[in-house]
Amino acid sequence: MLYVWLQAFHLISIVTWFAALFYLPRLYVYHAMAEDEISLERFKVMERKLYRGIMNPSAIVAVGLGLTLLALNPAWLTQGWMHVKLALVALLIAYHLYCGRILRTFAEDRNERSHKWYRVFNELPVLVLVPVVILAVVKPF
Repeated sequence: MLYVWLQAFHLISIVTWFAALFYLPRLYVYHAMAEDEISLERFKVMERKLYRGIMNPSAIVAVGLGLTLLALNPAWLTQGWMHVKLALVALLIAYHLYCGRILRTFAEDRNERSHKWYRVFNELPVLVLVPVVILAVVKPF
């Protein structure tokens, strides 16, 4: 019974993590387009609160519960689908950390990228979400 609760909270943390992964780069799009000081400062606050208050805790819980579930079911580590899924999670963590780097760039008023670049960057988590869900549900190999 504990196992299914861990799975449920793992899924909840993944949903909140992805919500933040989708929303923070969208804020970067708008921040890159902003010109007035009030908007620029408002975006800095929103981005910081989203990254520190939602994105980081969600990632920590998602990864922590994922590792706990793996520890409870170590046989998954012998399956190819899990290897691919873990590689994709590693990419997602790298994306998350890069979002933090961008956050610091905006906070220091050093952004040099266009809103168009952030629009493309914003779509990258989808390229991880789709295969991760398929791998976790279908377990194709």
